[in-house]
Amino acid sequence: MRNIRLVARLDVKAPNLVKGVQLEGLRKLGNPNDFAIQYYDQGIDEIYYEDIVASLYERNSLVDIIETTSRDIFVPITVGGGLRSIDDVSTVLRAGADKVAINTAAIKDPSIIRSVARRFGSQCMVLSIQAKRQMDRWEAYFDNGREHSGLDVLEWAKTGQRMGAGEILLTSVDQEGTAEGFDIDLVKAVEEIADIPIIASG
Repeated sequence: MRNIRLVARLDVKAPNLVKGVQLEGLRKLGNPNDFAIQYYDQGIDEIYYEDIVASLYERNSLVDIIETTSRDIFVPITVGGGLRSIDDVSTVLRAGADKVAINTAAIKDPSIIRSVARRFGSQCMVLSIQAKRQMDRWEAYFDNGREHSGLDVLEWAKTGQRMGAGEILLTSVDQEGTAEGFDIDLVKAVEEIADIPIIASG
């Protein structure tokens, strides 16, 4: 039987938890830590914090939130958004994160995948892929779904795994926030070529 984990994704535009549709049109929902505690009390397996404007402004503003949440809940915390270097990764890990999810920086310089995996272990390095359907394929996007990379999602997933990613966070930008369920075709396609766990999102 397949091992299924439930991961609560919390998108943050500091200091607020926000939610949009297809990563656009954001609504403020409240305090991120309050929602993390609520999910924890309901039995969630993991919390994923994403600073959704971090790559745009070239910084991650989640350190205070991570420190607070890591004191209040006792499940793994993954952090993404604006992580561009080993120092950035070290900062969020010291704050209480267990794993990091990297998208934009990995597209711009794939060697960061190997660097993070070697320094902190593959279990710490999550390759975040924001996928948009383009005719008969999917293309990897970055900067919270605003910019296209030209990379084929399946080839990029293979590359990320080969370079040391321990997991793939796979977000369908087309489905994200629509409450219409996962893009099953996308998830199955990546599952067929990947030997590492996949977190389906969007």
